Amino acid sequence: MMRLGRRRLLLAPLALLAPRARADVDLPDVRGDVALAFPRDEAAHVTFRNEWWYVTGWLRDAQARERGFQITFFRNRPGVAEASGSRFAPRQLLFAHAALADPDHGRLIVDQRAAREGFGLARASEQAMDVRIDDWSLVGSDDGYRTHVLATAFAFEFSFAARSPILLQGDAGVSRKGPDPRDASYYYSRPHLDVSGSLTLRDRSTPVTGVAWLDHEWSSRYLMQGAVGWDWTGVNLDDGGALMAFRIRDARGEALWAGGAYRDALGARRPLGPADVTFHAVRHWRSPRTGIAYPVSFRVRTAEREWLLEPLFDDQELDARAGVGVLYWEGAVRATIDGRGAGRGYLELTGYGEPLRI
Repeated sequence: MMRLGRRRLLLAPLALLAPRARADVDLPDVRGDVALAFPRDEAAHVTFRNEWWYVTGWLRDAQARERGFQITFFRNRPGVAEASGSRFAPRQLLFAHAALADPDHGRLIVDQRAAREGFGLARASEQAMDVRIDDWSLVGSDDGYRTHVLATAFAFEFSFAARSPILLQGDAGVSRKGPDPRDASYYYSRPHLDVSGSLTLRDRSTPVTGVAWLDHEWSSRYLMQGAVGWDWTGVNLDDGGALMAFRIRDARGEALWAGGAYRDALGARRPLGPADVTFHAVRHWRSPRTGIAYPVSFRVRTAEREWLLEPLFDDQELDARAGVGVLYWEGAVRATIDGRGAGRGYLELTGYGEPLRI
């Protein structure tokens, strides 16, 4: 069942073919006068340099064991050989990560895929959410989404039922990443997705349920000059609300920009700007493999209140250097307010080992 076939061996080396886009390629900017529309904008936006569909969540089995999971599909327009008629020209590159955060294992269980679009191996549809690399997929459905991931050490077969509206990030879906309005992304989220399906681990399939969060983001200019990475969190709040907050850091660890959105239990949305969001590290964990110290616990203050984020367990470092070329920490976290449980979500920490390049 957990096979490593010839098709997969053909996919892996393509991760090395993701150069930065050439200066003479026309890459569109994010514009504030373009309104997002659905389901159209759940599909791929292939003229932009980078795009990702990102699903994170918590799972629970019949024995009440809790685990975290992450599935991400990346699309990159490398901007080379676009005038070529060759089927081998890498007009679009696709990458994917999947990870299981199992406290019994004590560290992330991770797998990756990479491929050029085409040849029946990979695609990112421009008509609907339908992203695939070989036998990995994330597809929109009538009432939500579904995913199939057949990894080396695990498998996901999940459906995600939407029970809350789309949450537009930033200003009506335009999320600024710096003082220059061109440093921005189109960005929306789907909090509170009900998860159902099966998790296969150690060749045993187990029914699971849970709650997930989906992000979809696309941009040609994501990081402002001087930025080395970001801290991001998305939290499904127990009262039905949702919180997304991020900061973009410089080499000294200072915030260059920050933002996010908070939606309360009644559905009222508040966009969060740089003056509304602060991240204060509470505790660091140092990776025994890379020596990198990550701030795995934060107090995140927004204009509304302050949340304490604590990881499901500390060792949730994800080594994707063989895929998209980055090393980062991405893990399941619990959110509390004044010592009381407030929600579950994910925390992503990039640029701590070396500056992030996207």
